[in-house]
Amino acid sequence: MSNIYLGNRFFFTLGGVAVLSALGFYYTFLFPVAVGAAILLLAATCYDLYRLYRITDLVTATRKLPSVLSLGDDLRVSIELINGGKAPLRAVITDELPDQLQVRDQRIPLALPARSRRTVSYPLRPLNRGVHRFGNLHVFLQTAWRLVERRLVARVPEEVAVYPSIVQMKKFSLEARAATPLGGSRQPRPVARSYEFDQIKEYVKGDDLRSVNWKATARRGQVMVNQYETERAQRIYSIIDKGRTMLMPFGGLSLLDYAINASLALSRVILDGQDRAGLITFSDKLGDVVPADSKPDQLHRILETLYRQQEREGESDYDLLYYATRRFLPGRSLLLLFTNFESNYALDRVMPVLKRIARHHSLVVILFENTEVAALLDESTPDVGSVYRKSTARRYLQERQLMALRLRRNGIRVVLTPPEQLTGQAINEYLRVKRKGL
Repeated sequence: MSNIYLGNRFFFTLGGVAVLSALGFYYTFLFPVAVGAAILLLAATCYDLYRLYRITDLVTATRKLPSVLSLGDDLRVSIELINGGKAPLRAVITDELPDQLQVRDQRIPLALPARSRRTVSYPLRPLNRGVHRFGNLHVFLQTAWRLVERRLVARVPEEVAVYPSIVQMKKFSLEARAATPLGGSRQPRPVARSYEFDQIKEYVKGDDLRSVNWKATARRGQVMVNQYETERAQRIYSIIDKGRTMLMPFGGLSLLDYAINASLALSRVILDGQDRAGLITFSDKLGDVVPADSKPDQLHRILETLYRQQEREGESDYDLLYYATRRFLPGRSLLLLFTNFESNYALDRVMPVLKRIARHHSLVVILFENTEVAALLDESTPDVGSVYRKSTARRYLQERQLMALRLRRNGIRVVLTPPEQLTGQAINEYLRVKRKGL
């Protein structure tokens, strides 16, 4: 009986019986009417309960989830109800959603005709990476009388992982392919000498004398040279700052989550462009390093690495980043650094390190615009307080522009973008650098 509830119609009718009973003190003929109505209500309720038990045992509910969920993307979860009985029912569905979603008022009403199959869906937008646990489905059923309600519990617990945005990755991959010219003239791609050894061969006129292998020459009695592969695939690394300044939320996602989503989509575009994609994460400690490669499983390695990233509340150590670029990067690479500086003073502390990195690699620093602060400039100024807020917002935005200008003056490319436009801007910058052969 713990799954049986009295419906609203029962209480409304009972309220009417109570009114008739009260009026019976003044109009005695109404009291027998009230008693009869109470008996009739009790009998109807018992009969409705009997019908409900016979019918609802033929109702089943199942949930259909995607194999994985995408961080920050609007998705839909489907629920299928089957009514195998001969009578129509009214249903209200409540799903036990994961704790991370913080949804406690879900209610999905629908009509369930006799011998029918109905599918309904509800929106879902996960804002946290990791495993999300769905519990049971609760289906509250009523007949057309609506005096009694019975709860059916479909025990369908499921776990599903929320990965960086796969939907966004596919979307920008298709857009990047569509933007790539299929014919016509194209700027030739610079051919860089590779330091990957291929073989030792006999010297022929025109070979670089600096590649002479003297040991092999002495052993063979003729001039032998080292031959290297001509490397066309360039190394591109997404570098993600996981420090305190990347915890700022926008639209439900932190700056770190925006950077993770952008890095996944960027890596897909890089691999589609026949380049080598890699990943470095850092904060107050050096995080994960995925060497740049173009193997078939490279995107999956990057996806799994991004999936398990966790923010840290300490200050980021850029000396560790410089060490990582010297220790793990074998040659000149394109580095796209996703970071956030709170002020020009914070930039002053790391500028010497960024300049050293830029001497060895092509560095692009991607900074975030604060869209909430920018929105203050569009507000009216009816009082002194609003004038002060708008002045502070303008000064803050000018400081962001000054950061970008200072980085460019030191030979570092900069992308200053709102968080919601981060992925597109990062991909466009990679394609722009690639076209110019930088």
